[in-house]
Amino acid sequence: MLVVAEFYPSRRDPVLGVWAHRQALAARDAGAQVRVLVLNRLVPPRAAFAAGPGAAASALAALAREPREQLRDGLEVTYVPYVSPERQRSYANWGGWAAPSLGLAMVSLHRSFPFDLIHAHNAVPAGDAVRRVRAARAVRAPLVVSVHGGDVLYTAAAMRRGAEAVHGALDAARLVLANSEGIAELARTHGARQTRVVHLGTDVPAPTGAPRRGVAPPTLVTVGHLVGRKRHADVLRALAVLTPRHPTLRYAIVGAGPERLALEGLAERLGVADRVDFHGQLPHEQAVELARRCTLFVMPSTEEAFGVAYVEAMAGGVPAIGCRGEPGPEEIAAAGDGLVLVPPGDIERLTQRIEELLSDPHRLHEARQRARATVLANFTWERCGRETIDAYEQALR
Repeated sequence: MLVVAEFYPSRRDPVLGVWAHRQALAARDAGAQVRVLVLNRLVPPRAAFAAGPGAAASALAALAREPREQLRDGLEVTYVPYVSPERQRSYANWGGWAAPSLGLAMVSLHRSFPFDLIHAHNAVPAGDAVRRVRAARAVRAPLVVSVHGGDVLYTAAAMRRGAEAVHGALDAARLVLANSEGIAELARTHGARQTRVVHLGTDVPAPTGAPRRGVAPPTLVTVGHLVGRKRHADVLRALAVLTPRHPTLRYAIVGAGPERLALEGLAERLGVADRVDFHGQLPHEQAVELARRCTLFVMPSTEEAFGVAYVEAMAGGVPAIGCRGEPGPEEIAAAGDGLVLVPPGDIERLTQRIEELLSDPHRLHEARQRARATVLANFTWERCGRETIDAYEQALR
């Protein structure tokens, strides 16, 4: 198996695309031989240029210093450099910019590692780049594309020529893997000929053997990029409403992003800033550990294709609250108990659901047990690995 991805952990950013790495490890542990090629764009992000020449030069140097060959948890990973224009105007075409260097890397790798199948994460740019390499007949191995949501929810709809690029990559795939049935349906409307749902997973810690004590103080937690669609602001407003009844309630926010200043300002205006902890981006293991020490995982986000952060928290016995009508949360909730759904943007209903769990220790204890049981039955990395291998075999047939 050859995995090709744009988002993948690196020394520079060990959190980026950690789910792609974990699925590759799960496939390896289930019996596949796996190598990974990562598209390493040697252009600093726009924010670095906005911060001045010094910041841009520092960001470029960090990109250039990324070791091309790395061993990550026993997997051999090669970072393939390429350049492309600014994201907002040209993201749909990045596959074309990456294809020449990716093609050389694939041909070179095939001499020592004759892979049978290529698994690209996301239609753009990875899937599109592989499609172009295969069209040039440089490599003939069949293609599987994983759709994680952004390509069908955003790239195809909002990017210039995005729909064309997404359709081309999905149409070229022998099989398209989706992280939920709702995303599989969207993939079919954007060109996928055959789809299969393979849920991502999480590690499930061993039970302690003793009932879990209540967290003191009780703490809500969200793990996610600080962008508007994650709706951290809704949780801040719920926290303000709950303050009279739960004066010790805290809110832990794990993640970085452009909304941080706005969220900090909102917390000040709501009078809850002293009970909100902005932890920033943490290493994946630390983020999961922190979430599992909290009382409730709350992320009423929209455009949520799956939401591995929900199942990571639930695996540790932390009940979760998500948004109704979203592909991932709906599917997780349908698999068992432990995830409560609220209407999008409904602060009153969100506050009620938090209050119901915080005010009833027995109900909270049962929700903890059901959350862990739901993940154990449906969303482990072991199960993901088995289903990924089954999908590979289906594609090869």
